[in-house]
Amino acid sequence: MSKVVNLVRPVVESIIDEHGDMLVNMEYIKEKSQNYLRIYVDREPNGIDIDEIAVLSELISEKLDTLDPDPLPDPYVLELSSPGAERPIKTKADWEKALNDYIHVGLYQKIEDKKMYEGTLKSYNDDEIILEVKDKTRRKTLTVPRKLIANIRFAIEF
Repeated sequence: MSKVVNLVRPVVESIIDEHGDMLVNMEYIKEKSQNYLRIYVDREPNGIDIDEIAVLSELISEKLDTLDPDPLPDPYVLELSSPGAERPIKTKADWEKALNDYIHVGLYQKIEDKKMYEGTLKSYNDDEIILEVKDKTRRKTLTVPRKLIANIRFAIEF
């Protein structure tokens, strides 16, 4: 995690918490020649709306502008958004929410000749996840070691 994120996280998180929302992720990155502070927020159980994002953006922007010393001395763009329907699974709360939900898993190496799977997360622990996946016309259970997972996110089943 970047130094900037470590410095501003407590301030940002307190504002988000006060509104009954949750901080999903935060990143401070440089793209081309522009710095971005990206904050992803959500609200349970039905998600966050654009009006709430606008309110949070204004409050966070005002608060960050008053911090002394300034943790963001270089010009930056503040971006607040929802993490989206296909957001990464990172936190303990994400894992709990993903249980029995449809997810996408990308692997570092192939399992049964595939590096990507989509299916229902049936269980998980520190070592592995159990996915129920479609195999042509039938469903099967696949055990995936956590150390082989390159990325994992919620997915939309069609």
